[in-house]
Amino acid sequence: MRRIVVIDAPSNLGLRPPAPGTVPGCYKLAGALREQRLLPRLGAFEGGVVVPPRYDRGDWQEGDGVFNAAGIAAYTRKLADRIEHHVAAGDFAFVLGGDCSIQLGASLALRRLGRYGLAVLDGHSDFRHPGNSDRVGAAAGEELALATGRGQADLADIEGLRPYIKEEDIRLIGLRDDEEDRAELAELKIPALYVEEIRRYGARDLADALLLTLEVPVTEGFWVHMDADVLDPSVMPAVDSPDPGGLWEDEVLTLLRTLVNSPRCVGFNLTIYDPDLDPDSSVAARLADLVVAAFTTPGDAAAA
Repeated sequence: MRRIVVIDAPSNLGLRPPAPGTVPGCYKLAGALREQRLLPRLGAFEGGVVVPPRYDRGDWQEGDGVFNAAGIAAYTRKLADRIEHHVAAGDFAFVLGGDCSIQLGASLALRRLGRYGLAVLDGHSDFRHPGNSDRVGAAAGEELALATGRGQADLADIEGLRPYIKEEDIRLIGLRDDEEDRAELAELKIPALYVEEIRRYGARDLADALLLTLEVPVTEGFWVHMDADVLDPSVMPAVDSPDPGGLWEDEVLTLLRTLVNSPRCVGFNLTIYDPDLDPDSSVAARLADLVVAAFTTPGDAAAA
């Protein structure tokens, strides 16, 4: 049985400030989930903290590219070093973010090791890049585009390894039905499951079918990334973009459990939950319960 090793990646470098003079609170995610006794409940081992640089956009202005880019690039390498070590050792790397830009650390680590797939549970595609937007700036909304080699080279081509993830090895799950990049994703043939489709066909059947497409011999395994805003804001209000029309807890649980319990799954990111928007920690408790349940196999859950 693989060891689950929990690594804290408390970076908020990829998000815009929620208000002038403030910083995004998602860097507190790991601490909030640890307060819910996440590690002992998972039977997980301690993987330490990868400390990010200071959040400082300086004199950045719209049109200057990705803000905090130098810090994100440096942090991506540091986080990739830690993840690569554990994946190469056969551990299951469980990364507590942070904003979605931490996914670049996992993507770079996997690219160093070979060819891996990526399953993304997210309410948004995070596929903004200079070819489809004049508002590039926040890497947390651009990390998938960067991971596929789109965007400025200091983030999209670290160590000359562009792309970190091949388009055909990505699966997007839980996108809102009004996703702005829907047409481009379809043109690029990046498989995407929208909320409407998950409801129509059922999370269970889609999860099983999805897993078959990820457990393919051409890759050496796959990684799962979950942005908390894949959940409907009635369930998960403590995110920076609480857009309506998301998935329910049972739907996410079915999808996530199927993916992370595959022997081909090598790691998992959890991002975007913001404790500043959850003063009584009730949302943290629900999120922790969901994640712990996902890492319980269906057979064990039935026995319990």
